[in-house]
Amino acid sequence: MIATTAALPRPAVLPRLNELQRGRVLPIDAFRGLTFLVMVWVNELHGVTGISRWWKHMPADADAMSFVDAVFPAFLFIVGMSIPFAIHARIAKGDGWAALQGHIAWRALALIVMGVFMVNAEEGYVHEASMPLPVEAWSLLFYAAVGLVWGVYRAPSPMLDRALRLAGVALMGLLALLYRGGPDGSEGMAPQWWGILGLIGWAYLITCVLYQLSRGRIAVLWLMLAACVAYYAGHTALGDNATGLAAALLSQDGHAAHTSIVLAGVICALIYHEVDPAGPLTLAKRHVLALAMIAALLAAGFALRPWFPISKIYATPSWCLLSAAACVGVYALLQALIVQASLAGWVAWVEPAANNPLVTYLLPFVIGAVMGWAGWSWPPALKDGALGIVFCALYAAAVLWAVSRLNQLNVRLKL
Repeated sequence: MIATTAALPRPAVLPRLNELQRGRVLPIDAFRGLTFLVMVWVNELHGVTGISRWWKHMPADADAMSFVDAVFPAFLFIVGMSIPFAIHARIAKGDGWAALQGHIAWRALALIVMGVFMVNAEEGYVHEASMPLPVEAWSLLFYAAVGLVWGVYRAPSPMLDRALRLAGVALMGLLALLYRGGPDGSEGMAPQWWGILGLIGWAYLITCVLYQLSRGRIAVLWLMLAACVAYYAGHTALGDNATGLAAALLSQDGHAAHTSIVLAGVICALIYHEVDPAGPLTLAKRHVLALAMIAALLAAGFALRPWFPISKIYATPSWCLLSAAACVGVYALLQALIVQASLAGWVAWVEPAANNPLVTYLLPFVIGAVMGWAGWSWPPALKDGALGIVFCALYAAAVLWAVSRLNQLNVRLKL
């Protein structure tokens, strides 16, 4: 850990990364692309009937997880893997401390805002009868506002660019005023459970702060990960007995759980990509460190299972740690395939999602809103049994193809 910079409060020693000056990291791109591809697939599987429970999210109290339950952790994990590269890239561009924190806060705010809007449009929260326009139209206007605020486009002048982005902010404000929720339509927008993007936004923000405080030291990051688990355990132990300040301080156990997975991603990134000041660290040695990390996560996850049964819904430590172990294993395999075996040609198939992840995530929701507003639906045969599984896989591939075309048209979102 040898690169000192004035961009962070002194002494600000952060690890130097192998690929910091060499553009994108192919195994990370592969992991990100695969995660988003599978995410689109499993989101569609949610509406498929007549299939095994292993193709669905497990019930909250099942003490089990399916591969579907590991997709969101993979989402969080890849966010963590990207954080050291993102922070170092901003520093390399000359960002000072204030500019760096402002950039982190803006990205987190964007994810949280998107998550809150999207979750409020879900059935059970919105009161459609009280809405002045169909909820699908409301959602489509929100996605248009997202494009105005965070879209990558070139306006003829900086003033027009600023005006368009402010128009997007104003449209979001109007949509928030038009929203009606609750049992009788008397309630406005509320965080609810923050939505997937909102949960990621909070975990990203917390981890960025912790990463800078740790100065990128892996041992400190491990302690922070353990502290997240302990925080969750403390809230569970006190339960309803916590009152006043204690209840307020321990009320963010879900964010702590998700942060533990993001921290695991940061640690994995440093294991594979940190420059060793003592000399070159071979990929074989990095694999050994990764295997040790997997063993530690598995041991901790199974040791905690009697007190915290595996549950994605409750975001239990056992679920977090076992999911993180699986993610480390997948990334180690990608390193072996892409770097050691030079089997990288297939990455091009998922690279569109890796290059434009937010559009990949949002596009199926846009398609769903259009179909709902038009009164269209897929034929029932395509949403049942084995055919439903295959159809959802083909749908995910079609979304990936559409994103590749949008990439060519420079339709992108950048936080």
